Amino acid sequence: MNSSSIATPYQLISVGSNRIYQDDGWMLEPDSESQPSLLRTVYRSKQIQLRDKKYGLYQYADWMPIRKILNGSAPPITYRSKQLADVLGLHHLWITFSGYWPEKGSLMKTCTFKETEAFSVCARLPENMQQILVVASAGNTARAFARVCSDNQIPLLLCVPVDNIDVLWSDQPFHPCVKLICTDSGSDYSDAIYLSNLAASTDGFLAEGGAKNVARRDGMASTFLSAVHAIGQIPEYYFQAVGSGTGAIAAWEANLRLIEDGRFGYHKAKLILSQNEPFTPMYDSWKAGSRDLLPLDEEKAHHQIAQMYSKVLSNRKPPYSMAGGLFDALTDTKGDMLKVNNNAAIAATELFPQTEGIDIHPAAGVAAASLIQAINSGLIPPEATIMLNITGGGEKLFQAHHQLNYLEPSRIFSASPDQEEVSDFIKFLFRDYIKQYSLKEIR
Repeated sequence: MNSSSIATPYQLISVGSNRIYQDDGWMLEPDSESQPSLLRTVYRSKQIQLRDKKYGLYQYADWMPIRKILNGSAPPITYRSKQLADVLGLHHLWITFSGYWPEKGSLMKTCTFKETEAFSVCARLPENMQQILVVASAGNTARAFARVCSDNQIPLLLCVPVDNIDVLWSDQPFHPCVKLICTDSGSDYSDAIYLSNLAASTDGFLAEGGAKNVARRDGMASTFLSAVHAIGQIPEYYFQAVGSGTGAIAAWEANLRLIEDGRFGYHKAKLILSQNEPFTPMYDSWKAGSRDLLPLDEEKAHHQIAQMYSKVLSNRKPPYSMAGGLFDALTDTKGDMLKVNNNAAIAATELFPQTEGIDIHPAAGVAAASLIQAINSGLIPPEATIMLNITGGGEKLFQAHHQLNYLEPSRIFSASPDQEEVSDFIKFLFRDYIKQYSLKEIR
């Protein structure tokens, strides 16, 4: 379908202070508050009404802070598991799958639930925006934003560790409006975030905002909404592997809206979240009962991240401590954190296609392994209603039937580049767009 305009009525509320804000169009955090807090959307529509399936992800537009509908979106799908459920001895296992699996009706061409973020964030952008969007990523988010922005010709600057750029592929050539800069070999996601902060502080460039962007979280909430509408009720348990925890926060927020909706139950799904050993900062902090993240040794963190099976789960500065962040989500839902070693994650990644019939990403393998661990340890009863969030899959299937194009970096920076060096380069890189937008003179 063609892109079209839409206006979803909503306000923003600071979770920390309960102060209400009118969105200025791209508000990312509360004004002048003493304690860090996430903003949360408050929608006029208290009961969500799904649109026709032809709208793709935007069938959930009632609860998305968007101005328009973009081309090419696809929603997550949820189905009741039989084979994996039988192997694990579960009675009510529901799998929410984001990826490429035409047989099940899942048509995400980047094979990851990061598409839900990209289509929501880009649809929140002001009409005739005259700035270049800046996104930092460990890989999958960049692939999703690159595809959405390329298809809809939205100027985009991606910041990604150079060791991760093999995941920046598409079955279509990338539009020139999408550019990539990288941090040097041996760097990680946090280094890419630092580079993106330098870029976004340059006149004419706009920070996407990560977990602070309500559109990112409300796009990801579509996974939980998909599950609830398929099951007919809020699940008792929610399983997902986390790097930043943004998707889990989104599920919690959707759960709170659904309680207010009133048609799907009044309980909160327990968040059972997992991290991939040996890099487990949120697990360690949660088990220590600490709202603050425990101190990280940077050199040790780099070494641990290098050993991970799923390197996309490697955020060193996740939204854990702030009001409305992951600590609050786990506390409010009486949830828990688990840690999964590489061997268990690999075994679960191999078990999933054997039982369910589709390949999955390593992060999804970590989530599946955490479910197996929870069952074996007696953490959850076998008769419970469980949602397993499989955040990416079908990549092998997609790549077997499509020729791939790869996004090449325009420049590779050191892990600690100079502000002026970055600004000068990206202004040159996007010089044609800057002239086209007739932006104020960039000094």
